[in-house]
Amino acid sequence: MPRAVVTGGAGFLGSHLCRALVGQGWGVLAVDNLLTGRIENVEDLLESPTFELKEQDVSEFVAVDGRVDAVLHFASPASPRDYLEHPIKTLKVGSLGTHNTLGLAKSAGARYLLASTSEVYGDPQVHPQGEDYWGHVNPIGPRGVYDEAKRFAEAMAMAYQRTHDLDVKVVRIFNTYGPCLRHGDGRVVSNFLVQAMDGKPLTVYGDGTQTRSYCYVDDEVRGILALLDSDWIGPMNIGNPDEFSVLELAQAVLDVTGSASEIVFEPLPLDDPVRRRPDITLANDVLGWRPEVDLREGLARTYEWFGRERERGRS
Repeated sequence: MPRAVVTGGAGFLGSHLCRALVGQGWGVLAVDNLLTGRIENVEDLLESPTFELKEQDVSEFVAVDGRVDAVLHFASPASPRDYLEHPIKTLKVGSLGTHNTLGLAKSAGARYLLASTSEVYGDPQVHPQGEDYWGHVNPIGPRGVYDEAKRFAEAMAMAYQRTHDLDVKVVRIFNTYGPCLRHGDGRVVSNFLVQAMDGKPLTVYGDGTQTRSYCYVDDEVRGILALLDSDWIGPMNIGNPDEFSVLELAQAVLDVTGSASEIVFEPLPLDDPVRRRPDITLANDVLGWRPEVDLREGLARTYEWFGRERERGRS
């Protein structure tokens, strides 16, 4: 049985990866300090003999007994609310955490997959964004703690690849949503869904014309695991190329939930990107991957999950 170490394994995306890997016959060690992750995200896996959860901050030295065939480094605050609240920890997990997990992969002779982000492109001056675009990032702005942590992590991962011939893959993740999003994590999809369910106004920052591309989590995980299984070395965009304005997303949430909430406007945060859309030509050519779940279907599934969580008293 192959064995994977997934850092951030109790987080939103990490928990879905753990579940998918276990389903494919992997043994999985999830490592999470539970800063933004939740044990509830993996409670269905805790009874599995092939899954283990270790509570640890990977900014400290990571020791793992037994075989390790793959290291997937997904530990990090990932929503603006979280990384603005924990700026130093975000920088440390992107730097020290990446160094520690690369060392683990090197010592074990394991494949290494780094969770990077579309934020490495910053407020892009090229549209759509391909992997050869170097980005337009403010390194000293408040969002820079996340953007630059991921850019540094990519640089270190590729340095390990060149120096130690480590099998390194870098997934640049665009806006992803679905079950296991925290109700108050500050991401736009969870914000809108919770506000609509509570009958509160949907808060749009700026004039709402800024765009994002939203990928349902099942599609994202399928792309990430295809990248892990591939021979590709280096970065690859995995995201949905369908582009929507924030106002279009708000209207879709109102339609899916049947909410009568109004839309209100607040000032746009500093350095908030104006446009965001992945060029997924590489993923399509190398992996044969494209997303399959459209926005309204994904929102409906996520809305149903939030409803079940509320029924269980987990709001």
